[in-house]
Amino acid sequence: MTQTPTDPPFARVKIRVAALVFCGDDVALIRRDRPHGAHYSTIGGNVEGPEPLPNALARELEEELGLDLGDATAPELLWVMDQRVSRPGPTPPPRKMHLVYRLHVTPAVRTKLRTEEHDELPDGSVDVGTIEWVDYRKTGDLHLYPPVGPHLAALDTPRAAIADAALAAITDANFTWR
Repeated sequence: MTQTPTDPPFARVKIRVAALVFCGDDVALIRRDRPHGAHYSTIGGNVEGPEPLPNALARELEEELGLDLGDATAPELLWVMDQRVSRPGPTPPPRKMHLVYRLHVTPAVRTKLRTEEHDELPDGSVDVGTIEWVDYRKTGDLHLYPPVGPHLAALDTPRAAIADAALAAITDANFTWR
């Protein structure tokens, strides 16, 4: 079912898988420079149709980083976030459920991963993002999507246990698009 401009906001729910790929204390993020500053995002994207979640995560890791899941630790579901955020464009925004996974790679694997991510836009052009490895403790102030930076920066270590996977909802009150 395709969403039309007459549908109410958040009439559809999409599931987005996201990956926090660690190498030591660094985490891989996609950086895109925008007129109002840098915009970072986690590795990931929307689940396509009836695609199983593990398949969606593996596909996104391959598409964006060139990472084969066999070269990383087993994905661990870290956080879940509900999103209801307005956005620019002609179609009403969907509601999204973000499933944020944590994985670890070795320095040898990291050297083989992509350094750019190419996102095809509706007009056929390509938006190029740079893969940046950022010390996880420095993510708290980044404009990051989904906005997990403060939670990420608060971890004692990259492998720290998480007591509660449910994070506060993403709304217009706490997130704006750049």
